[in-house]
Amino acid sequence: MNLMALALGGFVAACTVAAADAVYGQSAFRPPAVPLVACDPYFSIWSPADHLYDAGTVHWTGAPHTLVSLIRVDGDTYRLMGTVPSGLPPMPQVSLKVLPTRSIYDFRSGKVAVTLTFMNAALPSDLDALSRPVTYLTWKVRSLDGSAHDVSILMAASGELAVHTPDEEVEWAVEHTGPLAALRIGTVDQPILERSGDGVRIDWGYAYLTSPQAAASTVAALSDCVQEFVAHGRLPALDRRMPRPVQDALPTMAVVMHPGRISSRGKSVLAVLAYDDLYSINYFGEWLRGYWRRNGLNATGLLKAAVADYPRLASLCTIFDRDLMADLTRVGGTKYAQVCALAYRQCIAACKLAADSRGMPMLFPKENTSNGCISTVDVIYPMDPLFLLLSPMLAKASLAPVLNYTASPLWHFRYAPHDLGTYPQATRQVYGGDDPAHEGDRMPVEESGNMILLLAAIAKLEGSPEFASRYWPQVTQWAHYLEEKGFDPENQLCTDDFTGHLAHNANLSVKAIEALGAYGLLCAMRGEREEAGHYQSLARRMAAQWVKAADDGDHFRLAFDKPGTWSQKYNMVWDEILGLNLFGPKVRDKELAFYLRTKDRYGLALDNRQPYAKTDWAIWTASLAPTRAQFKALADPIYDFLNATPDRNPMTDLYWTKTAREVGMHARPVVGGVFIRMLTDGNIWKKWASRAPNDAHNRWAPLPKPPSGETVVPTGEHSPVPWRYTTSQPGPDWMKPAYPDANWAEAPAPFGTSGTPGIAPRTDWRTGDIWLRRPFVLPANIPTKDEGPRRGLMFRVYHDEDVEIYVDGILAGRASGYVTSYTLMPVRPAARKLLTPGPHLLAVHCHQTAGGQGVDVGIVRIGD
Repeated sequence: MNLMALALGGFVAACTVAAADAVYGQSAFRPPAVPLVACDPYFSIWSPADHLYDAGTVHWTGAPHTLVSLIRVDGDTYRLMGTVPSGLPPMPQVSLKVLPTRSIYDFRSGKVAVTLTFMNAALPSDLDALSRPVTYLTWKVRSLDGSAHDVSILMAASGELAVHTPDEEVEWAVEHTGPLAALRIGTVDQPILERSGDGVRIDWGYAYLTSPQAAASTVAALSDCVQEFVAHGRLPALDRRMPRPVQDALPTMAVVMHPGRISSRGKSVLAVLAYDDLYSINYFGEWLRGYWRRNGLNATGLLKAAVADYPRLASLCTIFDRDLMADLTRVGGTKYAQVCALAYRQCIAACKLAADSRGMPMLFPKENTSNGCISTVDVIYPMDPLFLLLSPMLAKASLAPVLNYTASPLWHFRYAPHDLGTYPQATRQVYGGDDPAHEGDRMPVEESGNMILLLAAIAKLEGSPEFASRYWPQVTQWAHYLEEKGFDPENQLCTDDFTGHLAHNANLSVKAIEALGAYGLLCAMRGEREEAGHYQSLARRMAAQWVKAADDGDHFRLAFDKPGTWSQKYNMVWDEILGLNLFGPKVRDKELAFYLRTKDRYGLALDNRQPYAKTDWAIWTASLAPTRAQFKALADPIYDFLNATPDRNPMTDLYWTKTAREVGMHARPVVGGVFIRMLTDGNIWKKWASRAPNDAHNRWAPLPKPPSGETVVPTGEHSPVPWRYTTSQPGPDWMKPAYPDANWAEAPAPFGTSGTPGIAPRTDWRTGDIWLRRPFVLPANIPTKDEGPRRGLMFRVYHDEDVEIYVDGILAGRASGYVTSYTLMPVRPAARKLLTPGPHLLAVHCHQTAGGQGVDVGIVRIGD
């Protein structure tokens, strides 16, 4: 059977439970933004409108990521997706269903009905499929008037998918994989893993578009593709004017599909949109590939496998959506089920699933719409209920990178870290820095409690403490810290850091108490009876003491020393989930009664300080409720908020409870926390967790060792290295060899300020910018051929903050943000070609905004 036949065979399976979709899809729901492409933090495209044709499609950051779909029916053309061309009428959209793995739009004209489905095979039972950066689009068309109709469909995806800014140049090609013709587009520079931060898009790797039913395909200006299709139902010839900036006529991948004459039975066509990022995460100097690549699969193989697997995956996604929506509805009601359905793909798309050196999954969440941190522990904590329920393997995969870091010499604190860096650079914690005096900025009680509670949840589910035992010295150290500091926290941040520092935080104290009880549970599972008894008894005594210290009449306080205040005690949910029973039903019922009296139209505020709610914590608090009616009273207003908010962004986790306006922080993985209600039903939890693959051996590789290299151009780490430099804005050609720099000062590297972590400056630099120039000679005995992105000549760099590196006037490397140790950076392909034996010029610009600062650059050769 060929690929086209396989793809077509899946459409029947995809429609077998249409009735169930109608029941559980909640078509009356109006999400603030609809997930269309939901694969990872870079490949994440949304529709911020009621109708798919009301607005252009965007990346979660709001940047245009233009997708267009048009349909011709007997020569008349209609818009289905996007606003291009603006003068073309849309085919009226009559319904929308958002399910866990699919978004389904229905359109209807006088002649035909169209169902356009976006599907991500985000199946926790199939990590290969879940990790593939692939979105399936299917159009099912059927006749409504009893007549046959000629139909053709255009699908287009712009080059915006492959750039951070539209001035970046792209190039494109057509690749053939057997019967498939795949379109590819990507940047010329290919700055792999250079760009980091929060509101950024990817500008390395390649976007792909293919269809097994494509009658024509091309890459050309979007306007030309649309004009030719509207006028003639075809596409223009391949545009060969490249490379060029994306903003120059918007080069766009486009396919036209002809399902043929359409009757009342209907026909379907399939398109596959994919993105191969080549490398996904810099994990302490080791560049990790996407999990789907771990056995050598490349982009060509990805597309071939994606098309061949469509029938199986379409059937599995349909069944998964049906069964999960049924259980969500059974546990929390129809509104709760819809909130979870909207959260599901958002949570997964805010993470990247990579593979370590042993092929084990490593799940890296990105702290979107915040500071862009990677593997933030207080993001993993609210996120992981989704994975604890549906894939214990992925729950462990989210913790393993952090645990490896804490078990390495790089982490030297007695509490758990906050993060691993700034996405996609998992190279060292950035939040709070390394200064021991800033302990309160690193959330020590918060993160230590988070890690212990999640490890205990995994152990309870698996019936074994083996995963936690691999890191037992660290876990024990965190428990000792909480024993000393946890009951009455000092003036420090918690996960709700937007509220500022707070001493004597009652809810943070609850977390510490629950975590100490959870540590006692782990000790008991390990057979350490004396330790188990000590910590279980300690947690019970602390809980009793807490009730007295936090009591404020008909509720419990925000902080022990602040009468007349209150807050949600969402951390108490672990009492039931882990079976700790530390606080008891009287405490729970007293708080719940207060919450039910205090909630606003769109939900319960986080605390008395501001009338805003956290979506994730509100469901955690609602999950304290022993009755379905109480749960719905606290949880259903979140559905009402999502249905009413005028802010058309992906699901937020912070909003005003009186006005339904977003405060900020959307598209974040923390919305996975809404699944926590499912964990309070032990049978439901076991049912779903048992469906996913797991690895009882926990064979994750330890933290990678830095690659060895031969110094070619030394940094100033070990001896002074002279540079010419200026802190005044130089001329535009300052990086070119011929630029006159005789009037620049000369001093040895490194440059920076004393006390900046990871660098020992020899020359003081305190201004906002510095420009450096240094001649060097590349020896004849140094191999200069292209040995791949992680071999051969590389920069050895320290930068705090943004850095640009030039070789002979050509941009050779760039990085944003800051590091806390020297790191390796690849030399861009265009500059690598210049590195032949002989004299050259190295030029560097570093920009600084706040805090410590430093810069130093050299060149090393990395061998096998």
